[in-house]
Amino acid sequence: MISTIPEHIRWFANTGKSITTSKGENIEVLEFKHESDEEVLSFWAKHFRQHYCLDDEIDFFRQGYGYSKTEYLNKIKFPDPSRAPGPSTRAGDFSEILVADYLEFILNYWVPRTRYGSKTVSNESTKGCDTLAFKIIRDGEDTPEDTLAIFEAKAQFSGKKTNPRLQDAVNDSVKDQTRKAESLNAIKQQLFYKKKLQEANSIDRFQNPIDRPYNEISGAVALFSSNLVDPTAISKTSTNNHPNHNNLKLVVIHGKDMMNLVHELYRRAADEA
Repeated sequence: MISTIPEHIRWFANTGKSITTSKGENIEVLEFKHESDEEVLSFWAKHFRQHYCLDDEIDFFRQGYGYSKTEYLNKIKFPDPSRAPGPSTRAGDFSEILVADYLEFILNYWVPRTRYGSKTVSNESTKGCDTLAFKIIRDGEDTPEDTLAIFEAKAQFSGKKTNPRLQDAVNDSVKDQTRKAESLNAIKQQLFYKKKLQEANSIDRFQNPIDRPYNEISGAVALFSSNLVDPTAISKTSTNNHPNHNNLKLVVIHGKDMMNLVHELYRRAADEA
C-alpha cells in the first residue's frame, strides 16, 4: 500500500451540518466533493487497486490465464460492473475502502488493508467486520487509551427513495461483537502470510480484552449519492439495541453521482495497471 496521504482525501469536506436522532444522538455529515482531476484519480486508482492485488503480484497471478493485467483484474479480481450482484458488491467494497481511508488519513488510525486480496469470489462481499482500525499509544506497553475501532458501512448510490442505510449499518454493527475475534484472526493471518510479522504481532494487543483491556469504538456509516440524502429519514435511526451505543459513532458521507464514480475508479484501476 502507499505510504503517503492520497490526494483524494482532500475531497472529504466537513459540511458543518449534522443530523440529530430522536434520542439526541449526533450524526456527522461529510460531503465527498470529488473532481475530474486526472492526476488525483490515477493515484487513487492505484491505491484502490492494491487492496485487491499488489502491483508486483499481478504478473505472477495472471500468467496461467494468458490475460493482460487489465483482463485479469476485470475477470478475476474486481466485481462485475453489470452482472448481479456485481454492481452492489462494487458499491459496498468501494464504500468500505473509502471508510478505511477516512479512518486512517483523517482520524489517524492504523488500518490494515487485508480484506479484499484474499477474496475467492469476486462478486461476493467478504464476510466478517467491514473495517477494523487500531491505535496503540506506546509500542510494547498496554495503555487504557489503546483503541480498537470497528466500523460498518452501507451504501445507496441509486434509486429515488432514501433507504435506511444508516440503520442497516447500526444493525450490522451489533453483530460485530460476535464477529470481532474471527475478523482479528483473519487480519493477523493475512499479515503473517505477507510476512508482515511486526504488524501481525500488533494484533495480539486486541485479542484478549479481559486480560488486556482497551477502548473499543463502534462506527456506523451510510454513504449516499447526494440526491438521496433525506435528513428526516436518516434521523429515525435507532441505536437502542446496540451493545456499545455509548461509544457508537454515526456518520453520513455523500457525494454527487457516486455510482458513476465507483465504476470510473474500477475502470481506471484496471486500465492503468
